[in-house]
Amino acid sequence: MKKILAVSGGVDSMVLFDLYKNDDVIVAHFDHGTRPSSKQDAEFVQKICQENNIKCIVETANLGENVSEAAARESRYAFLNKIAKVQNAKIYTAHHQDDLLESIIINLLRGTEWRGLVPMGSQNIARPFIEKGWRKKDIIKYAGKRKLKFRQDPTNNEDNYLRNRVRASLAAKNERKLQNLLNLCRRQTEIKNEVDQIIAEILPKDGIYQRSWFTKMPDAVAYEILRASLLQINIRATYPQLKEFLNAIKTYAPEKSFNLPSGRLVKIHKLYYNIKQ
Repeated sequence: MKKILAVSGGVDSMVLFDLYKNDDVIVAHFDHGTRPSSKQDAEFVQKICQENNIKCIVETANLGENVSEAAARESRYAFLNKIAKVQNAKIYTAHHQDDLLESIIINLLRGTEWRGLVPMGSQNIARPFIEKGWRKKDIIKYAGKRKLKFRQDPTNNEDNYLRNRVRASLAAKNERKLQNLLNLCRRQTEIKNEVDQIIAEILPKDGIYQRSWFTKMPDAVAYEILRASLLQINIRATYPQLKEFLNAIKTYAPEKSFNLPSGRLVKIHKLYYNIKQ
């Protein structure tokens, strides 16, 4: 299958590029438009691709300096998914074990539920550095050995970004503690896969859900069912949104509608609701 390499021009993605440049690949670069030097990043990536005779797709946005990390990430993945769909390809990103640790800590700080311990789990995205168990130091070592050129994002050193503060904090942590956290993530990933399989088997095929089910089961189980049911209709919900939906199912008067995260309405009848209407 063709690979879509997400290449920013930084050291991580340039190592990714070097590893897979001889495969059937297309390079995708997303210019967020959040800093003046981003145009030079795009030009750098395009030049490298020209030198290696590799197709490069660049999309430029104008998100502004104050855009949130979440909004920037959503725009970037919308771009990558669009290309992957057109090309019938799989997305490859340069995330590594240190990125995984940072995401776990950020999720815990934000109060996410247990799935916050298993970030980066999309089925159509390959993260080979995480699969290889590579840390940032392994990527730096590879880049030095291969004498790779790359661009440095100046915002990586600014402490007004939560991820940068978490990164600095992790750098000072005991290595054994970090490894224990990675081991916990691996175990939680196994549990997540088991839960997903069980939930997929019990979801009603017709999309009709009895309200009485949700008054009899633990809330934690209800959240998993609601999450999976919404994903079936391409709606991603946060933990607080799932809590609101569950409360609506339990308390709404018959024929009252609930506004799902996508802006879509679902009518809650006396005994049931139909998620696929």
